[in-house]
Formats: sequence, C-alpha cells, structure tokens
Amino acid sequence: MAAPFEERSGVVPCRTPWGRWYQTLEEVFVEVHVPPGTRAKDVSCSLQSRHLALAVGGRQLLQGKLFDSTIADEGTWTLEDRKLIRIVLMKTNRDAGNCWTSLLENDYAADPWVQDQMQRKLTLERFQREASQRSLITAYILFARVGYGRESWVKRLLSCAMETYTVGQ
Repeated sequence: MAAPFEERSGVVPCRTPWGRWYQTLEEVFVEVHVPPGTRAKDVSCSLQSRHLALAVGGRQLLQGKLFDSTIADEGTWTLEDRKLIRIVLMKTNRDAGNCWTSLLENDYAADPWVQDQMQRKLTLERFQREASQRSLITAYILFARVGYGRESWVKRLLSCAMETYTVGQ
C-alpha cells in the first residue's frame, strides 16, 4: 500500500505553543500535545465548518474561527498514546492556491518561510496528482487503440500500476 502523500514528501509544520499544524491539498492536520495519561473521556473537541474548540480536563487549549471552511461531518480527532491529540479537518476548497496562512483566523499564523514552503508543497502535490491522472488517461487511450476490451484493459492497467508501484518502492 502506498504511503500517504505527507509521509512520502515530508510535512511542512507550523509550530505552536501546544504542538503543530500542517496541511495537504485536501486536509489540515492539528497535533496537540497533552499531559501523558490523558484519557479520551477527558477530551472535549468540537469540530464545525468554521470553528474549532479543544479542551482537556476542562482546560481550553484551542478555540476560534478556522482560517477557511471545512467539511464538518468529515472532521475527526484521535487520542494517540494518551499524550497526543490529532485532529484532521477536510478542506472544502481543495485548490493548490488554497494554502492556509494560519490555523485560526487570527491565531497560529505560519511565518513567511514556513508559508512559502507550505505553498510549494501543495503545488508539488497538485502536480503529482495531475501527472498520475494524465498517466491513467494515456494508458486508457493506448489500451483502447490496441483493441483491449474493457475488462482486458482494466486488468492490464491494474497490472501496469502494480508493476510501477513495485518498481517505485
């Protein structure tokens, strides 16, 4: 199985007093360090389209209006190793040009260097996706030209994709 894009290309994090946040074309990730031994029942997390609130043990750690809108129903949070809360927000605008400059509207802004690196990463991600899509379209056209039936070209395309994935590892 292929690793997620952020693992293959590295993340460009924006460090904060409570942890860090970073983004891909589709998602914004928030990692919050909490006291070791924190239990899920101690966590209160509200994920709305334009608002985020996180409290642990009754203490507010993060709250405010998000930089841009997200798909509220697809936002999730997890408690990892009882010491890290990871929040994943799904962006509604998934353009490479939609690089969030801060996590919240007036808080946790990336410095200019980090912002530039984030934008570069999103542009690279977009180009990689487009190249992959172009490869699939080209393969479809080639298989159609050489007369593969629909099932045959799908099987052949999957075979080629597996060969490419294995070689790329």
